[in-house]
Amino acid sequence: MYLLEETQLLIDFNFSEKNIVVVGGGREGYKKLLKFISEQPKIKVFSRSFSAGMKRLSREGRVELVNFEVCNVDSFIKSLNPKPDVLIAATDNPALNAELAAKAKVYGCIVYAVDNPHLSDFRLPALAEVGDFKIAISTGGKSPAMAKVLRKRVKELITEEDLLQIKLQLEVREMLKKIFPDQKTRRRIIYDILHNGKISGFLRMGRFDEALAESFRVIEEYKSKVMGSNR
Repeated sequence: MYLLEETQLLIDFNFSEKNIVVVGGGREGYKKLLKFISEQPKIKVFSRSFSAGMKRLSREGRVELVNFEVCNVDSFIKSLNPKPDVLIAATDNPALNAELAAKAKVYGCIVYAVDNPHLSDFRLPALAEVGDFKIAISTGGKSPAMAKVLRKRVKELITEEDLLQIKLQLEVREMLKKIFPDQKTRRRIIYDILHNGKISGFLRMGRFDEALAESFRVIEEYKSKVMGSNR
């Protein structure tokens, strides 16, 4: 998930096991909730009615639905225990959303009001997701429609070779940490592997094991050079 600072900085934030409260069980609340659901936070939704999507997520054990109408915002926020890490105000009442956001901030919550970006601590950018590959695209709220267009274009650019390269880099980085304590050396080897034509060729053909074996050979060459220079 991505927090948006005043500097317009996109930050990849881990919401796993975080407590998230959504006030509003309709379409907007459901859409925003889906942005978080894959990170497996603890989600409670407060509303007098719930969309079919929210009911399905509840049956799957992924969210807890609480039949409740917020009449007094201060009392409601005080009653939440534990206090949520994130509160999403997604009712069809703009004044209520604004009050929920303002009061939750007093208690240190990160807030998102579906109809008021100026009160929100973060925006939910368009995410281009292919496999384990994610790119966040934000227009700073200027054009959500254009962000969706750009997301589609970016997804079309990501190839199977790119995804295999990410998988390869993960294994290579873990091995390098065990062999080379110096970060600069590790970075140099990683970029050599990234731009190695033979390795790229294997990945392009989907031959991951051969690409990995060639990467290990490159690492062994570096290891021999380092050991030789230390003699």
